[in-house]
Amino acid sequence: MSDRPPISSPVTAEAPPAIEPDPQVAAAPRRAEGAGALAAGVRVVSGLTLASRFAGLARDVITARLFGDTLLGSAFRSAYALPNFFRRLFGEGALSAAFLPEYAQRRRDDPETARAVAGIVLSLTTLVTCALTGLIELALLLRVALFPIEPDTLLSVRLVMLMLPMMPAVCLAAVLAGMLQAQRRFVIPSATPILLNLFQIAAGATFYFGWISDPTRAAFTVGAAALLASWASVVWALNALRGQIGWSRVRDAAPAARASARVILERFVPAMLGLGTLQLNTMLDMVIAMWPVWVGPTMFGRPTPLDDASNAILSYTQTVYQFPLGVFGIAVATAVFPLLASSARDKDAFAGHLRRGVRLSLFIGLPASLGLVLVRHDTVATIFGGGERSFSPEGLARSALVLGMFAPGVWAYSLNHVLTRAYYAVGNTKTPMRIAIASVVTNLSLNLVLIWSLREAGMALATTVSALLQTALLLALASRTLSVRPIDGETLRAVVRILVATALMGACVLAVQHAWPQTETWFGRAVRLAACVGAGGLGYLAAAKLLRLQELSWLLTRAPRGSGPSDIGFE
Repeated sequence: MSDRPPISSPVTAEAPPAIEPDPQVAAAPRRAEGAGALAAGVRVVSGLTLASRFAGLARDVITARLFGDTLLGSAFRSAYALPNFFRRLFGEGALSAAFLPEYAQRRRDDPETARAVAGIVLSLTTLVTCALTGLIELALLLRVALFPIEPDTLLSVRLVMLMLPMMPAVCLAAVLAGMLQAQRRFVIPSATPILLNLFQIAAGATFYFGWISDPTRAAFTVGAAALLASWASVVWALNALRGQIGWSRVRDAAPAARASARVILERFVPAMLGLGTLQLNTMLDMVIAMWPVWVGPTMFGRPTPLDDASNAILSYTQTVYQFPLGVFGIAVATAVFPLLASSARDKDAFAGHLRRGVRLSLFIGLPASLGLVLVRHDTVATIFGGGERSFSPEGLARSALVLGMFAPGVWAYSLNHVLTRAYYAVGNTKTPMRIAIASVVTNLSLNLVLIWSLREAGMALATTVSALLQTALLLALASRTLSVRPIDGETLRAVVRILVATALMGACVLAVQHAWPQTETWFGRAVRLAACVGAGGLGYLAAAKLLRLQELSWLLTRAPRGSGPSDIGFE
C-alpha cells in the first residue's frame, strides 16, 4: 500500500480521485509552459546561487588561509557547521518541503487561511528553535563552568556558543523562503546566502588589513558577522512579505489554519530525514572528525587515525564539491518543486516535470562529478594553498584525496533532491524517510570502518556510497509509490547521450593535463586549473550541441509569455 496521503484535502483520509490525462491537443502547450517555468526558475536560482557560491568560495579562501589545516581551522568549521547544518536541513529541505505544498494550496484556494498558516508556523518555529538554542547554550555553559576542560576543547565550545544563535534565524528564513517560492519569487531565498558570505568576507578582511592581528580573535569576529547576517536575512524576507503573514495565537486561529498547520508538522519529521540525508551524514562526519578535539586521542580503545586537522580538511573540502551541487543541483530541485506540487493530481504533467528535473540534474551532475575527480589536485592547491597560513603540503594531499572520494557522488546528491521532492509533492513523506534512515546507517557504519585505512577520506567515500544507495532505492520505489516512472525510454536515451558528452569532456581535460606539465607554484596550478576547466566546459558544450542534448536548450527556454516578473522571482 502506498504511503501517499491525499492531495486534494489536508484533513481527509480518502485517496484522491483518479484524474484522466488531458487531451493530446492540450498536453503540448502545458509541457512547453512547464519547461519554460522550470528553466526560468533554474536560471534565477542558479544565477543567484552562482553569485552566492563565488562569494562563499571567496569566504572559504579567506578563512582557509587565515586558519589553515590547524586546530583553529577545525574548531571554527565545526562551530560554523552546527547552525549551517540547520540551514541546509531546513532551508534547502525539510521545513520548506513540508510547508510549501500545503501553503501553496491554501494560497491558491483560501489566501486568508494561507496568511494564518504562515503565522502559526513562524510562531512555532521561533518558539521551538529559541528554546532549543537556549537549552544547548545552558548545557555548554554548565559544562565549562562545572567540569575541567582542555584549552583546545574550550576554544571549540566558545565558538559554538557564539554561532549557535544563528539556528533560529536560519529556520525562520526557511519558512519565509517557502512562502516566497510558493509565489515563484526566488530572488530573496537564493540571494540570502550572498548576504551571509559578504558579512564574513568583510570580517575576515579585518585580519588581512591588519586591524586584527590574532587569528583566534579573527575567528570570533567572522563568527559574529555570520550571526548578524543570519538575522539580517530574516528582516529582509519579512519586509518582502509585509501583509502576507497573519500573526495571532495558535488557539485563536481558524480551524482550517490549525488543520493545515497540523499537516505541516506531521510531515516535517519524515521530510527532515528524507531530504536531510546528506546533511545528517555530513554532521556525523564532522562529529567523528572532531573526535580528537572533543573526546581524546583514542577511539574504541585504539589510537584514532584522525588528528586536529581532520575536520578542517574534511569540512573545507566539502565546500568544493558542494559548489556545483549548490549552484545547479539544488537550483533544479528548488525550481521543479513548485511545479511538481501544483501538478500532483495530473499524472502526465507530473511525470513530465519529474523527468525533466532528472535529466537536468544529470546533465549538470555527471560532468561535475567527473570534472572534480580529474582536477582535484589543482583545485585544492588553488583554493587552499599558496598562503603563509594556508594548508600544508600534507594537508593539500589529504584534501585532494577527500575531494576524489566526494566527487563521484555529486550527480547522486543532485538527483536525490529532485526525487525526494517528487515524493513530497504528492504527500508521501514516509518512503523517503525510510530510505534516508537506511542511508544514514550505511554512512555511519562505513565511516567507522573506512577511517582506519583512509582517515577523513574514508568518511567522504562513505558519504558517496550512501548517496548512491539512496538514489537506487528512490528510483526503484518510484513506479509503485508515485505511479510514474522517473526514467522512461526517452529519458534513458537522453542519459546515454549525457554520458557520451561527459566522456568527451573528460577527454578534453585529460588532453590539457597531458600537454601541460604540473607545477608546484600556486600561480602555475591556478593557470593549469583554469585551462582544464575552460577546455572541459567548451568540450562539454560542443558535445551537447553535437549530440543535440535537449537539456541545454531547456536551460535557455524563455518563461511562458504573460508570466510576470514576480512569477519567476525578479523582484
